[in-house]
Amino acid sequence: MSILTNPHYYDEAAAFEKLESILWPNGPVCPKCGNEHATGKKIYSLKGVRTKPSKKHPEGVERHGLKKCGACRKQFTVRVGTVFEASHIPLHLWFQAVHLMCASKKGISSHQLHRVLEVQYNTAWFMSHRIREEMRTGGFEVPMGDPENGSGVVESDETYIGRKKGVPKRRGAGHKHAVLSLVERGGQVRSQHVTDVRADTLLEIVNDNITREARIMTDDAAVYYDKLGDFAGHDTVNHSANEYVRYEPDMTVHTNTVEGYFSIFKRGMKGVYQHCSEKHLHRYLAEFDFRYNNRIRLGVNDTQRAETALKGIVGKRLTYTVANGQQA
Repeated sequence: MSILTNPHYYDEAAAFEKLESILWPNGPVCPKCGNEHATGKKIYSLKGVRTKPSKKHPEGVERHGLKKCGACRKQFTVRVGTVFEASHIPLHLWFQAVHLMCASKKGISSHQLHRVLEVQYNTAWFMSHRIREEMRTGGFEVPMGDPENGSGVVESDETYIGRKKGVPKRRGAGHKHAVLSLVERGGQVRSQHVTDVRADTLLEIVNDNITREARIMTDDAAVYYDKLGDFAGHDTVNHSANEYVRYEPDMTVHTNTVEGYFSIFKRGMKGVYQHCSEKHLHRYLAEFDFRYNNRIRLGVNDTQRAETALKGIVGKRLTYTVANGQQA
């Protein structure tokens, strides 16, 4: 049986019930005043309410999932205050789009979403950016590399993607966008678009995001020499001398884990998305980071990954003008 035969992928009422179970596990919460059905005044379900008649829908359209707060008397649905708010796209199509983006290891293009979901291309493009907003973690509060809760080894490396606007192509990577990624072996990744790869830029991110008890692995880039914080250890492999793995008594020294992440990222960006402007690069990084951090090896399957993404929709409303990089 296909996973897409689940009711919330084709039935609008079931889609609202599914989203409510994810976002409101303890019952409805009013987004207007914060009243909780479980502990505050009662929140009522309004059944049979329809929109105003129109030429396309002479009898109106049923408003699924409509609630009314007993405290502030306002009406709302589970979509209010999320990236789905004010969207004319049926919620069950949103569920399909989230599943497709979460289950595709290297991503799915907006053109493909446009064909599969049978929506306009600009609608599919905006849907994909809203879903990437769901995937953004929003911060790097917890340091990486804690040896008590993980491997204690963090690999750091940089890569280059795309082309800077207005910068002519030349030898090297000066005309490309730089990305710094930190990967904990057997754990998670954090990636960030950086303006340059100077020591001051990179080391500030490395020192702020890795716990001092961790051991760091890098290549032979000069920016890392004698400028790192006081970590448990710093090992390097000399790529310039064709050294990619070095075996030591207590540790295997390499940066192959972060290189493996880069291979997935670049195959997706070049083979699926093909082009990405600088103003959207942070969202694409969030997408690839999210799938890597919620992968099968960490015990997260496609369904769980999609539900985890849906938990991130609250408080991240994204308008079309902001997604285009222009404030309204």
